[in-house]
Amino acid sequence: MVATDTNRNCVSFGSCEVDLANFEVRHGGKRHPVEPQVFDLLAFLVSNPDRLITKDELIEKVWNGRIVSDATLASRLKAARRAIGDDGEQQKLIRTIHGRGIRFVGRLNARTDPPPPEPIKQDIRFCRAHDGVRLAYATTGSGPPLVKPANWLSHLEYDLLSPVWRHWIRELSRDHTLVRYDKRANGLSDWDVEELSFDALVGDFEAVIDAAGLERFPVFCLSQGCAIAIAYALRNPGRITRMVLFGGYARGWGRRGNDTIEAQRAALGTLMQHGWGQDNPVFRQIFTSMFIPDGTAEHQRWFNDIQRKAASPGNAYRIHKLVGEIDIRHMLPKIDVPTLVLHARDDHVVPFEEGRILAREIPGARFVPLDSRNHILLETEPAWERLLAEVRDFLSQDAPPPPLP
Repeated sequence: MVATDTNRNCVSFGSCEVDLANFEVRHGGKRHPVEPQVFDLLAFLVSNPDRLITKDELIEKVWNGRIVSDATLASRLKAARRAIGDDGEQQKLIRTIHGRGIRFVGRLNARTDPPPPEPIKQDIRFCRAHDGVRLAYATTGSGPPLVKPANWLSHLEYDLLSPVWRHWIRELSRDHTLVRYDKRANGLSDWDVEELSFDALVGDFEAVIDAAGLERFPVFCLSQGCAIAIAYALRNPGRITRMVLFGGYARGWGRRGNDTIEAQRAALGTLMQHGWGQDNPVFRQIFTSMFIPDGTAEHQRWFNDIQRKAASPGNAYRIHKLVGEIDIRHMLPKIDVPTLVLHARDDHVVPFEEGRILAREIPGARFVPLDSRNHILLETEPAWERLLAEVRDFLSQDAPPPPLP
Protein backbone atom coordinates (compact mmCIF):
# COMPACT_ATOMS: atom_id res chain seq x y z
CA MET A 1 0.00 0.00 0.00
CA VAL A 2 1.30 3.50 -0.80
CA ALA A 3 2.15 5.89 2.00
CA THR A 4 -0.59 8.34 2.92
CA ASP A 5 -0.89 11.52 4.95
CA THR A 6 -3.99 10.44 6.86
CA ASN A 7 -5.03 7.73 9.25
CA ARG A 8 -8.44 7.29 7.62
CA ASN A 9 -9.10 3.68 6.63
CA CYS A 10 -11.95 4.61 4.30
CA VAL A 11 -12.20 7.85 2.32
CA SER A 12 -15.65 8.67 0.94
CA PHE A 13 -17.01 11.39 -1.32
CA GLY A 14 -20.55 11.43 -2.67
CA SER A 15 -21.63 7.80 -3.09
CA CYS A 16 -18.07 6.60 -3.66
CA GLU A 17 -15.77 5.01 -1.08
CA VAL A 18 -12.07 4.19 -1.33
CA ASP A 19 -11.39 1.55 1.31
CA LEU A 20 -7.67 1.78 2.05
CA ALA A 21 -7.67 -1.16 4.46
CA ASN A 22 -9.34 -3.66 2.14
CA PHE A 23 -8.07 -2.34 -1.23
CA GLU A 24 -11.59 -1.68 -2.53
CA VAL A 25 -13.46 1.01 -4.43
CA ARG A 26 -17.22 0.99 -3.82
CA HIS A 27 -20.14 2.83 -5.42
CA GLY A 28 -23.28 2.86 -3.29
CA GLY A 29 -21.83 0.00 -1.26
CA LYS A 30 -21.18 -2.14 -4.35
CA ARG A 31 -17.59 -3.15 -5.05
CA HIS A 32 -16.03 -1.71 -8.23
CA PRO A 33 -12.89 -3.71 -9.26
CA VAL A 34 -9.78 -1.72 -10.21
CA GLU A 35 -6.26 -2.77 -11.11
CA PRO A 36 -3.73 -2.68 -8.23
CA GLN A 37 -1.64 0.18 -9.68
CA VAL A 38 -4.76 2.21 -10.36
CA PHE A 39 -5.93 1.64 -6.79
CA ASP A 40 -2.55 2.75 -5.41
CA LEU A 41 -2.70 5.94 -7.46
CA LEU A 42 -6.27 6.64 -6.39
CA ALA A 43 -5.52 5.85 -2.75
CA PHE A 44 -2.62 8.28 -2.65
CA LEU A 45 -4.63 11.09 -4.26
CA VAL A 46 -7.70 10.77 -2.00
CA SER A 47 -5.48 10.45 1.07
CA ASN A 48 -3.91 13.83 0.23
CA PRO A 49 -6.93 15.99 -0.70
CA ASP A 50 -6.57 19.58 -1.91
CA ARG A 51 -2.78 19.26 -2.13
CA LEU A 52 -0.87 19.54 -5.38
CA ILE A 53 0.92 16.26 -6.10
CA THR A 54 3.79 16.54 -8.54
CA LYS A 55 4.64 13.86 -11.08
CA ASP A 56 7.90 13.13 -9.25
CA GLU A 57 6.06 12.59 -5.95
CA LEU A 58 3.53 10.29 -7.62
CA ILE A 59 6.29 8.17 -9.12
CA GLU A 60 8.13 8.01 -5.80
CA LYS A 61 5.08 7.09 -3.69
CA VAL A 62 3.05 4.94 -6.09
CA TRP A 63 5.75 3.36 -8.25
CA ASN A 64 8.55 3.33 -5.66
CA GLY A 65 10.75 5.50 -7.85
CA ARG A 66 10.68 3.18 -10.88
CA ILE A 67 10.76 4.74 -14.34
CA VAL A 68 7.20 5.35 -15.58
CA SER A 69 6.38 6.63 -19.04
CA ASP A 70 3.99 9.55 -19.57
CA ALA A 71 1.69 7.19 -21.48
CA THR A 72 1.52 4.78 -18.52
CA LEU A 73 0.85 7.59 -16.07
CA ALA A 74 -1.89 9.00 -18.31
CA SER A 75 -3.47 5.57 -18.70
CA ARG A 76 -3.53 4.93 -14.94
CA LEU A 77 -4.88 8.41 -14.26
CA LYS A 78 -7.66 7.90 -16.80
CA ALA A 79 -8.57 4.56 -15.18
CA ALA A 80 -8.54 6.17 -11.70
CA ARG A 81 -10.92 8.87 -12.88
CA ARG A 82 -13.19 6.31 -14.49
CA ALA A 83 -13.23 4.24 -11.28
CA ILE A 84 -14.75 7.13 -9.31
CA GLY A 85 -17.06 8.51 -12.00
CA ASP A 86 -14.84 11.33 -13.23
CA ASP A 87 -13.24 12.08 -16.62
CA GLY A 88 -10.52 14.23 -18.12
CA GLU A 89 -12.94 16.84 -19.48
CA GLN A 90 -15.01 17.56 -16.37
CA GLN A 91 -12.27 16.89 -13.78
CA LYS A 92 -14.84 17.16 -10.97
CA LEU A 93 -12.75 15.05 -8.60
CA ILE A 94 -9.22 14.73 -9.98
CA ARG A 95 -7.87 17.95 -11.50
CA THR A 96 -4.74 18.23 -13.62
CA ILE A 97 -2.78 21.47 -13.28
CA HIS A 98 -0.82 21.63 -16.52
CA GLY A 99 2.93 21.44 -16.04
CA ARG A 100 2.65 21.34 -12.25
CA GLY A 101 0.81 18.24 -11.02
CA ILE A 102 -2.49 16.71 -9.93
CA ARG A 103 -4.96 17.47 -7.13
CA PHE A 104 -7.88 15.56 -5.69
CA VAL A 105 -10.58 18.24 -5.31
CA GLY A 106 -13.58 16.12 -4.34
CA ARG A 107 -15.44 17.08 -1.16
CA LEU A 108 -14.92 14.38 1.44
CA ASN A 109 -17.80 13.05 3.48
CA ALA A 110 -17.59 12.62 7.22
CA ARG A 111 -15.28 9.83 8.31
CA THR A 112 -16.79 6.43 7.46
CA ASP A 113 -14.27 3.84 8.53
CA PRO A 114 -15.84 0.38 8.11
CA PRO A 115 -15.89 -1.96 11.07
CA PRO A 116 -12.88 -4.28 11.08
CA PRO A 117 -13.60 -7.61 9.37
CA GLU A 118 -14.36 -10.58 11.55
CA PRO A 119 -11.14 -12.52 12.19
CA ILE A 120 -10.93 -15.90 10.49
CA LYS A 121 -10.91 -18.61 13.13
CA GLN A 122 -8.81 -21.66 12.44
CA ASP A 123 -8.00 -24.88 14.24
CA ILE A 124 -4.38 -26.03 13.81
CA ARG A 125 -3.45 -29.66 14.45
CA PHE A 126 -0.55 -31.98 13.70
CA CYS A 127 -0.28 -35.43 12.19
CA ARG A 128 2.58 -37.66 11.04
CA ALA A 129 3.53 -38.70 7.55
CA HIS A 130 4.57 -42.28 6.73
CA ASP A 131 8.20 -41.50 7.67
CA GLY A 132 7.34 -39.76 10.93
CA VAL A 133 7.57 -36.17 9.68
CA ARG A 134 5.15 -33.97 11.60
CA LEU A 135 2.75 -32.05 9.38
CA ALA A 136 0.68 -29.03 10.45
CA TYR A 137 -2.83 -28.76 9.04
CA ALA A 138 -5.66 -26.31 9.70
CA THR A 139 -9.41 -26.10 9.27
CA THR A 140 -11.41 -22.91 8.74
CA GLY A 141 -15.07 -22.27 8.02
CA SER A 142 -17.93 -24.75 8.26
CA GLY A 143 -19.96 -27.01 6.02
CA PRO A 144 -18.87 -29.77 3.63
CA PRO A 145 -15.10 -30.21 3.32
CA LEU A 146 -12.89 -28.66 0.68
CA VAL A 147 -9.22 -29.65 0.66
CA LYS A 148 -6.37 -27.48 -0.63
CA PRO A 149 -3.10 -29.34 -1.31
CA ALA A 150 0.05 -27.44 -0.33
CA ASN A 151 1.74 -25.20 -2.89
CA TRP A 152 5.18 -23.47 -3.06
CA LEU A 153 5.79 -22.00 0.41
CA SER A 154 3.08 -21.53 3.02
CA HIS A 155 2.68 -20.76 6.69
CA LEU A 156 -0.67 -21.53 8.30
CA GLU A 157 -0.46 -18.62 10.74
CA TYR A 158 0.99 -15.87 8.57
CA ASP A 159 -1.08 -16.73 5.48
CA LEU A 160 -4.18 -15.93 7.50
CA LEU A 161 -2.92 -12.37 8.05
CA SER A 162 -1.46 -11.76 4.60
CA PRO A 163 -3.21 -9.52 2.02
CA VAL A 164 -1.87 -11.97 -0.57
CA TRP A 165 -3.60 -15.04 0.90
CA ARG A 166 -6.24 -13.83 3.37
CA HIS A 167 -9.00 -13.40 0.76
CA TRP A 168 -8.33 -16.91 -0.61
CA ILE A 169 -8.79 -18.48 2.82
CA ARG A 170 -11.84 -16.34 3.65
CA GLU A 171 -13.70 -17.08 0.40
CA LEU A 172 -12.81 -20.78 0.16
CA SER A 173 -14.03 -21.15 3.76
CA ARG A 174 -17.29 -19.30 3.15
CA ASP A 175 -19.29 -22.38 2.06
CA HIS A 176 -16.97 -25.16 3.20
CA THR A 177 -14.76 -26.45 5.94
CA LEU A 178 -11.45 -25.68 4.27
CA VAL A 179 -8.60 -28.07 5.07
CA ARG A 180 -5.12 -26.83 4.20
CA TYR A 181 -1.65 -27.70 5.43
CA ASP A 182 2.03 -26.81 5.33
CA LYS A 183 4.08 -29.28 3.32
CA ARG A 184 7.16 -30.84 4.87
CA ALA A 185 10.22 -28.56 5.15
CA ASN A 186 8.13 -25.40 5.38
CA GLY A 187 5.68 -23.44 7.53
CA LEU A 188 4.68 -25.05 10.82
CA SER A 189 5.52 -28.56 9.58
CA ASP A 190 8.93 -30.13 10.31
CA TRP A 191 11.80 -28.37 8.55
CA ASP A 192 14.50 -30.95 9.26
CA VAL A 193 13.45 -33.70 6.86
CA GLU A 194 15.53 -36.29 5.06
CA GLU A 195 13.19 -37.11 2.18
CA LEU A 196 11.86 -34.35 -0.03
CA SER A 197 10.40 -35.93 -3.15
CA PHE A 198 7.20 -35.76 -5.16
CA ASP A 199 6.11 -39.13 -3.74
CA ALA A 200 6.67 -37.75 -0.24
CA LEU A 201 4.49 -34.72 -1.03
CA VAL A 202 1.68 -36.97 -2.25
CA GLY A 203 2.12 -39.07 0.88
CA ASP A 204 1.83 -35.95 3.03
CA PHE A 205 -1.47 -35.14 1.34
CA GLU A 206 -2.69 -38.65 2.11
CA ALA A 207 -1.62 -38.31 5.75
CA VAL A 208 -3.55 -35.04 6.20
CA ILE A 209 -6.67 -36.52 4.56
CA ASP A 210 -6.55 -39.51 6.90
CA ALA A 211 -5.92 -37.33 9.97
CA ALA A 212 -8.90 -35.11 9.06
CA GLY A 213 -11.09 -38.23 8.76
CA LEU A 214 -12.26 -37.51 5.21
CA GLU A 215 -13.65 -40.14 2.86
CA ARG A 216 -14.86 -38.25 -0.22
CA PHE A 217 -14.19 -34.57 -0.88
CA PRO A 218 -13.54 -31.94 -3.58
CA VAL A 219 -10.17 -30.21 -3.89
CA PHE A 220 -9.06 -26.70 -4.78
CA CYS A 221 -5.50 -26.79 -6.09
CA LEU A 222 -3.01 -24.06 -6.98
CA SER A 223 0.33 -24.42 -8.77
CA GLN A 224 2.14 -27.67 -7.86
CA GLY A 225 -0.78 -28.59 -5.62
CA CYS A 226 -2.53 -29.57 -8.87
CA ALA A 227 0.02 -32.31 -9.60
CA ILE A 228 -0.23 -33.59 -6.03
CA ALA A 229 -4.02 -33.92 -6.26
CA ILE A 230 -3.84 -35.62 -9.68
CA ALA A 231 -1.38 -38.22 -8.39
CA TYR A 232 -3.51 -38.76 -5.28
CA ALA A 233 -6.63 -39.24 -7.40
CA LEU A 234 -4.99 -42.06 -9.32
CA ARG A 235 -3.69 -43.74 -6.16
CA ASN A 236 -7.05 -43.38 -4.41
CA PRO A 237 -9.84 -43.69 -7.00
CA GLY A 238 -13.25 -42.43 -5.92
CA ARG A 239 -11.98 -40.30 -3.03
CA ILE A 240 -11.86 -36.93 -4.85
CA THR A 241 -15.29 -35.87 -6.09
CA ARG A 242 -14.30 -32.72 -8.01
CA MET A 243 -11.03 -31.03 -8.88
CA VAL A 244 -10.40 -27.31 -9.34
CA LEU A 245 -6.95 -26.70 -10.84
CA PHE A 246 -5.73 -23.10 -10.90
CA GLY A 247 -2.32 -22.02 -12.22
CA GLY A 248 -1.27 -25.66 -12.37
CA TYR A 249 0.98 -27.81 -14.49
CA ALA A 250 1.86 -31.41 -15.22
CA ARG A 251 5.46 -30.56 -16.15
CA GLY A 252 7.78 -28.68 -13.81
CA TRP A 253 10.03 -25.92 -15.11
CA GLY A 254 12.83 -28.41 -15.82
CA ARG A 255 10.62 -30.72 -17.89
CA ARG A 256 9.27 -28.31 -20.51
CA GLY A 257 12.13 -28.52 -23.00
CA ASN A 258 13.00 -24.83 -22.70
CA ASP A 259 16.76 -24.37 -22.16
CA THR A 260 16.40 -20.64 -21.45
CA ILE A 261 13.82 -21.15 -18.72
CA GLU A 262 15.84 -23.97 -17.19
CA ALA A 263 18.94 -21.77 -17.05
CA GLN A 264 16.99 -18.90 -15.51
CA ARG A 265 15.36 -21.09 -12.86
CA ALA A 266 18.72 -22.71 -12.03
CA ALA A 267 20.15 -19.23 -11.50
CA LEU A 268 17.24 -18.42 -9.20
CA GLY A 269 18.07 -21.53 -7.21
CA THR A 270 21.60 -20.24 -6.69
CA LEU A 271 20.21 -16.93 -5.45
CA MET A 272 18.03 -18.84 -2.98
CA GLN A 273 20.98 -20.61 -1.47
CA HIS A 274 23.00 -17.42 -0.96
CA GLY A 275 20.51 -14.60 -0.40
CA TRP A 276 17.19 -16.04 0.77
CA GLY A 277 17.64 -15.60 4.51
CA GLN A 278 18.96 -12.04 4.50
CA ASP A 279 17.05 -9.15 6.05
CA ASN A 280 17.42 -7.29 2.76
CA PRO A 281 14.62 -8.70 0.57
CA VAL A 282 16.35 -7.99 -2.75
CA PHE A 283 16.78 -11.67 -3.63
CA ARG A 284 13.27 -12.70 -2.57
CA GLN A 285 11.86 -9.72 -4.47
CA ILE A 286 12.74 -11.48 -7.72
CA PHE A 287 10.32 -14.28 -6.83
CA THR A 288 7.73 -11.84 -5.55
CA SER A 289 7.81 -9.94 -8.85
CA MET A 290 7.17 -13.20 -10.69
CA PHE A 291 4.29 -14.33 -8.48
CA ILE A 292 2.45 -11.00 -8.10
CA PRO A 293 3.84 -8.51 -10.67
CA ASP A 294 0.77 -6.27 -10.21
CA GLY A 295 0.82 -6.36 -6.43
CA THR A 296 0.96 -3.17 -4.37
CA ALA A 297 3.97 -2.33 -2.23
CA GLU A 298 2.09 -3.83 0.72
CA HIS A 299 1.38 -7.07 -1.14
CA GLN A 300 5.02 -7.36 -2.15
CA ARG A 301 6.32 -6.63 1.35
CA TRP A 302 4.12 -9.37 2.80
CA PHE A 303 5.14 -11.87 0.14
CA ASN A 304 8.82 -11.08 0.64
CA ASP A 305 8.54 -11.56 4.39
CA ILE A 306 6.40 -14.69 4.33
CA GLN A 307 8.83 -16.53 2.07
CA ARG A 308 11.64 -16.08 4.58
CA LYS A 309 9.40 -17.06 7.49
CA ALA A 310 8.06 -20.12 5.66
CA ALA A 311 11.33 -21.87 4.81
CA SER A 312 15.09 -21.83 5.31
CA PRO A 313 17.32 -21.00 2.32
CA GLY A 314 18.29 -24.66 2.00
CA ASN A 315 14.71 -25.92 2.11
CA ALA A 316 13.50 -23.24 -0.30
CA TYR A 317 16.16 -24.39 -2.75
CA ARG A 318 15.24 -28.06 -2.31
CA ILE A 319 11.56 -27.35 -2.91
CA HIS A 320 12.36 -25.13 -5.90
CA LYS A 321 14.46 -27.90 -7.45
CA LEU A 322 11.85 -30.56 -6.66
CA VAL A 323 8.96 -28.76 -8.34
CA GLY A 324 11.10 -28.27 -11.43
CA GLU A 325 11.39 -32.04 -11.79
CA ILE A 326 7.66 -32.86 -11.62
CA ASP A 327 6.34 -34.71 -14.67
CA ILE A 328 2.91 -36.33 -14.43
CA ARG A 329 1.65 -35.72 -17.93
CA HIS A 330 1.24 -39.47 -18.45
CA MET A 331 -1.32 -39.50 -15.61
CA LEU A 332 -3.70 -36.94 -17.12
CA PRO A 333 -5.65 -39.20 -19.55
CA LYS A 334 -6.35 -41.60 -16.67
CA ILE A 335 -8.17 -39.04 -14.51
CA ASP A 336 -11.86 -39.82 -14.02
CA VAL A 337 -12.89 -36.84 -11.88
CA PRO A 338 -14.97 -33.80 -12.95
CA THR A 339 -12.33 -31.10 -13.41
CA LEU A 340 -12.30 -27.32 -13.79
CA VAL A 341 -9.03 -25.78 -15.01
CA LEU A 342 -8.40 -22.02 -14.64
CA HIS A 343 -5.24 -20.20 -15.69
CA ALA A 344 -4.11 -16.56 -15.95
CA ARG A 345 -3.28 -15.66 -19.54
CA ASP A 346 -0.07 -13.83 -18.64
CA ASP A 347 1.02 -15.88 -15.62
CA HIS A 348 4.71 -15.07 -14.99
CA VAL A 349 5.38 -18.29 -13.04
CA VAL A 350 3.54 -21.04 -14.94
CA PRO A 351 3.03 -20.50 -18.69
CA PHE A 352 -0.53 -20.38 -19.99
CA GLU A 353 0.23 -23.38 -22.21
CA GLU A 354 0.66 -25.58 -19.13
CA GLY A 355 -2.93 -24.87 -18.12
CA ARG A 356 -4.08 -25.73 -21.64
CA ILE A 357 -2.26 -29.06 -21.41
CA LEU A 358 -4.10 -29.95 -18.20
CA ALA A 359 -7.48 -29.06 -19.70
CA ARG A 360 -6.75 -30.75 -23.03
CA GLU A 361 -5.51 -34.06 -21.63
CA ILE A 362 -7.80 -34.58 -18.63
CA PRO A 363 -10.96 -36.16 -20.09
CA GLY A 364 -13.95 -33.81 -19.97
CA ALA A 365 -12.10 -30.96 -18.23
CA ARG A 366 -13.46 -27.42 -18.67
CA PHE A 367 -10.98 -24.60 -19.28
CA VAL A 368 -11.43 -20.98 -18.12
CA PRO A 369 -8.76 -18.41 -19.12
CA LEU A 370 -8.44 -15.45 -16.75
CA ASP A 371 -7.16 -11.97 -17.61
CA SER A 372 -4.30 -11.47 -15.16
CA ARG A 373 -0.53 -11.37 -14.92
CA ASN A 374 -0.49 -12.68 -11.36
CA HIS A 375 0.16 -16.29 -10.40
CA ILE A 376 -1.72 -15.61 -7.16
CA LEU A 377 -4.83 -13.54 -7.89
CA LEU A 378 -5.26 -10.40 -5.82
CA GLU A 379 -8.59 -9.42 -4.32
CA THR A 380 -8.72 -6.14 -6.22
CA GLU A 381 -8.53 -7.55 -9.76
CA PRO A 382 -11.57 -8.56 -11.86
CA ALA A 383 -10.10 -12.02 -12.50
CA TRP A 384 -10.58 -12.80 -8.80
CA GLU A 385 -14.35 -12.28 -9.02
CA ARG A 386 -14.48 -14.42 -12.16
CA LEU A 387 -12.56 -17.22 -10.46
CA LEU A 388 -14.85 -17.17 -7.42
CA ALA A 389 -17.99 -17.33 -9.56
CA GLU A 390 -16.66 -20.23 -11.65
CA VAL A 391 -15.42 -22.20 -8.63
CA ARG A 392 -18.62 -21.75 -6.62
CA ASP A 393 -20.78 -22.78 -9.54
CA PHE A 394 -18.60 -25.83 -10.21
CA LEU A 395 -18.47 -26.99 -6.59
CA SER A 396 -22.20 -26.45 -6.09
CA GLN A 397 -22.82 -29.26 -8.58
CA ASP A 398 -21.17 -31.75 -6.24
CA ALA A 399 -23.31 -34.02 -4.08
CA PRO A 400 -22.57 -32.99 -0.47
CA PRO A 401 -19.87 -35.29 0.98
CA PRO A 402 -20.21 -36.58 4.54
CA PRO A 403 -19.53 -33.86 7.14
CA LEU A 404 -16.30 -33.75 9.09
CA PRO A 405 -16.45 -35.94 12.21
